[in-house]
Amino acid sequence: MKIVGLTGCVGSGKSSVSDIFQELGARVVDADIIARKVVAKDSEGLASIVSRFGREILTSDGSLDRARLADLVFGDAAALADLNAIVHPLVNQEMMKQITDAAASGFDGLMVLVIPLLAEGGRDRYPFSDVVVVDIDPEIAIQRLVRFRGMSESDARARLSAQVSRQARLEIATMVIANSGSVEDLRRRSVETYQALTSGTDSASSNTN
Repeated sequence: MKIVGLTGCVGSGKSSVSDIFQELGARVVDADIIARKVVAKDSEGLASIVSRFGREILTSDGSLDRARLADLVFGDAAALADLNAIVHPLVNQEMMKQITDAAASGFDGLMVLVIPLLAEGGRDRYPFSDVVVVDIDPEIAIQRLVRFRGMSESDARARLSAQVSRQARLEIATMVIANSGSVEDLRRRSVETYQALTSGTDSASSNTN
């Protein structure tokens, strides 16, 4: 089994890349999906968040009010650090479980861990053979966030500015998929990258332009 990290800034298209990898045979584990699972209604994670932030972050049915929580932690470094200290260990635990379960089942293909904040830290937690970065011009990312996710331009810029720089993300890459072009371009580059990852090609410091 080969384990690869996949990351990119908000709006970069990493979900599209992971979908293509999955179509081609990869097993995909998405940190964002797990993060939602570990704070689901009645979960240990949600109980810890309520203990830290209060019951006002709950909806009327007892689920997490994500918008309210985002308002509380955005721009408050201490609050965000507290939230991450609750959620990240739970996400890491579940990701490691899925790696262990895949190995125990005899899976010997490509396992892709989609981790949006991989450049911010935590690369040493997983046995990556490669880190694939989906790279995009920040201005194009902002345009796509506004057009396809309904964000205001100011919100999109704030989300991007809260993440590490484009250069810092590229510095951790062993492979880069450029995504400032068309959907067809992205698919072609994703297929080429998948083929390189599964063919045993030495991908260190290589780019998919």
